[in-house]
Amino acid sequence: MKYTDLQDKSVADLNELLKEKRLEVFTLKVKLKTMQLNNTAELRAAKKDVAKIKTAISAASVK
Repeated sequence: MKYTDLQDKSVADLNELLKEKRLEVFTLKVKLKTMQLNNTAELRAAKKDVAKIKTAISAASVK
């Protein structure tokens, strides 16, 4: 996911996407703790996506 893709979306869409990504981070953390996660890079990428979405939300609210 790139930040430029998020700039075009509305705040409501971004909030919905943020909710989905936070759920994904939670499930990846659970899988990590129970030794079911094979690729730990997925967790890092999901956390970065959450940060990008939060940045897009704050930039949209300033405008």
